[in-house]
Amino acid sequence: MIAIINYGMGNLSSVFKALKKLGAEAVISEDAKAISKAEAVILPGVGNFGDGMKHLQSTGLDKSVKDSISEGKPFLGICLGMQLLMEESEEAPGTPGLGIFKGKVVRFKKSSLKVPHMGWNDLTIKRKNPNLKGIKDGTFFYFVHSYYVKPEDPDISIATCNYGVDFTACMGKANIFSTQFHPEKSQDAGLMILENWIRGVE
Repeated sequence: MIAIINYGMGNLSSVFKALKKLGAEAVISEDAKAISKAEAVILPGVGNFGDGMKHLQSTGLDKSVKDSISEGKPFLGICLGMQLLMEESEEAPGTPGLGIFKGKVVRFKKSSLKVPHMGWNDLTIKRKNPNLKGIKDGTFFYFVHSYYVKPEDPDISIATCNYGVDFTACMGKANIFSTQFHPEKSQDAGLMILENWIRGVE
């Protein structure tokens, strides 16, 4: 069973539907006990970093995320769910993140490009990862975000994307994999990533 953490920050049903289409058994839950029993965990999300951390902490789900990761369960963070893995964000000064990875979340600087970065953009794959099996360099995925992660350790950046600046689009280490883009909204390529991740759960 895969637990999709419900902390009130959106895109839950689209993730659930994508997993169901791939034949995976999943549940959307805000129950810490149910999440602790799951074989794998997904932290999705859209919206504000500060609101996301507030909801996780008020329900104790921040501990569920940390426990799942420390126990070695396959973990997938999507969009805001990826950003929350960092220590802090310019979007919510003074609000600590989960601190799974050292680094921060920063806003795209003002330029001729519109913010948020919204729409399709291509990946540059930096490191091999089983979750990117079958994904070619230059494959396009769907993004919607105004902020991006800047990890201190460059080795956890698996793939990058360019939007006026090169930023980390896939990040992970050991049992953790995360994407700034939305695989559940990225058609066949996104489903391929989710299918690869599901295989790692089985």
